[in-house]
Amino acid sequence: MKELNVKHSLISLIHGDITEIETDAIVNAANVKLILGGGVAGAIKRKGGPVIQEECNRIGGTYVGGAVITTGGKLKARYVIHAVGPRMGEGNEDNKLKNATLNSLKLMDEYKLKTIVFPAISTGIFGYPIERCAKIMLSMAKEYLEGNTQIDKVIFCLYTSSDFEVFEKELK
Repeated sequence: MKELNVKHSLISLIHGDITEIETDAIVNAANVKLILGGGVAGAIKRKGGPVIQEECNRIGGTYVGGAVITTGGKLKARYVIHAVGPRMGEGNEDNKLKNATLNSLKLMDEYKLKTIVFPAISTGIFGYPIERCAKIMLSMAKEYLEGNTQIDKVIFCLYTSSDFEVFEKELK
């Protein structure tokens, strides 16, 4: 695990399964309709149970760059923050990923939560390059933690060794 202290908080990297982490909130790389399909969302749906999708259905959706929060169902995480990252080719992708990261962190403060775990948003079927993702998400987390926040820890959980290595290189 690699770590970086930022003011009173910590950014850390782990290699593993985001659905197995005991934390205040994990982030789901969501779509605008908040339908839990494949990838991270599919794993959250399987392990968290139907309540998470039911809450998403009540919310109804959000915009690209937006984030909404539901309970964690049967997950070890208390909450799931559903952040919608960009699809490659739709335009203004970097800014949309910044907003998805920022809006997730703002929800943490709004709900007075201390620890959050992010996946590499948009790098799966949305086709966003992992190197750009690492650069944007880590810089947004660092910038946010330098401000006025009660967040203790921002963790990036990378499912593959290669993704972990990209984030580790960017964190240095």
